[in-house]
Amino acid sequence: MSSIQNLATNRSVIAGRINGRPVGGGSRPLHGPTGDLVAHLSLSDVPDVDAAVRAAVDAQQAWRRTPPPRRGEILTRAAAILAERRTEFAAAITREEGKTLREAGVEVDRAVDYLSFFGAEGWRLAGHEFANLEPNLRITSRREPLGVVGLITPWNFPLAIPAWKLGPALVAGNSVVLKPALEAPGPSVLLAELLESAGLPPGVLNVLIGGGATVGAAVVAHPGIQAVSFTGSTEIGRQIAAVAGQRMARVQLELGGSNATVVLDDAEPDVAAELIARSAFGLTGQACTATSRVYCTPGIAPALVESLAARARAVRIGAGTDPATDIGPLVNPAAHARVAKIVETAVREGAVLHTPREAPPPFFEPTVLTNLAPGAQIFETEVFGPVVAVVEVSSLAEAIACVNASRYGLVASILTDSLAAAQTFTDEVRAGTVKVNEATTGNQPNVPFGGLKDSSNAAFKEQGSAALDFYTVSKSVYLRWAS
Repeated sequence: MSSIQNLATNRSVIAGRINGRPVGGGSRPLHGPTGDLVAHLSLSDVPDVDAAVRAAVDAQQAWRRTPPPRRGEILTRAAAILAERRTEFAAAITREEGKTLREAGVEVDRAVDYLSFFGAEGWRLAGHEFANLEPNLRITSRREPLGVVGLITPWNFPLAIPAWKLGPALVAGNSVVLKPALEAPGPSVLLAELLESAGLPPGVLNVLIGGGATVGAAVVAHPGIQAVSFTGSTEIGRQIAAVAGQRMARVQLELGGSNATVVLDDAEPDVAAELIARSAFGLTGQACTATSRVYCTPGIAPALVESLAARARAVRIGAGTDPATDIGPLVNPAAHARVAKIVETAVREGAVLHTPREAPPPFFEPTVLTNLAPGAQIFETEVFGPVVAVVEVSSLAEAIACVNASRYGLVASILTDSLAAAQTFTDEVRAGTVKVNEATTGNQPNVPFGGLKDSSNAAFKEQGSAALDFYTVSKSVYLRWAS
């Protein structure tokens, strides 16, 4: 029986899973962004973490002995099932997180791609053979799973981020304890059930629904968990690194961003404005890769601001279930209050507001700000809302200096027709991903992803084959035989 039932009638129960069975105790209501009752959560507690780890340990030995291509086949089957159930999963995402059904459908497609990619990686898991000077000796290395890993995922991509962590974790032979965010846990539970239906043995993937300060903290501190992969705020990431580091557990952190786009005079203003609007306003700005800073040279600045503001005013705001909606609400009242405060602070610091502020919470209009000094507070903050600040700079060199002045280093982009400028930018900007004539949002599943500075601990990349580095350990083997 599914742990998500009858969502449309507000009588559903969303429960975690341990060893293939629903788990949880006390119930609490889950409200969507606009306040409607979505479901009731069957909450886990700290003892459930122990039970989940025990189940993962018990399942892991058989799972690690399963040939990697067979592990990959399960992910490939799961990808095919997920593609068939696209509408169902998209509806669950929209219901809990608030993004439009179109955006939710794109998220499902991304999850399909991640599972498909890592399913194929099962055929490519390989070690190396090393040359040596001695006869009758073979020296090799092999990838082996870590054991049990903990995954802590955010609410803004409640399906795609679990998928891109689960793919490499599972194909590498690890068992998993997954804790999704309380704001939108349903897609993770549905994904776990789907993987089980595709052949994943019970106990290999366990899902716990609970608070970060209780269940999440217990996952990070548990001695049975060899590694923790976390996506979320920089502040929480620092705490996780400190706790896990005390017991020498491996940590992967994908944290905040204040992503910049540089626009030079040789760019076309309307094309540039369209790319920036897509990056800044899409998904209601609730993406770690969203553009929140724009640095433009004087010749293009007036036309760019005019075109960007016009696009912001044209965005249709409404319920994610309405096909006419371009962007949905912010995830909850607290998120709305936080973004509103950031904009109000910018205006007090002298910013000029080019767009109206009329929508009631939790909706937030796409917002364009100008007349801010490069060191304004907004540039040191992850906005996580549909807000972009445009600053005029004198040159490419000044723009690069402004991009690099941020404590974040996740994604940066430049819009230009100059190959020389593009090459200089990609060489000198300090960010984990640098793009030329592309939106800051969007990543391909086969390309490594991760940031620098306060955007990551920069130890391990996510996505692509590089993601397997985090979920495996290299073992060197010396094999000698008699002649």
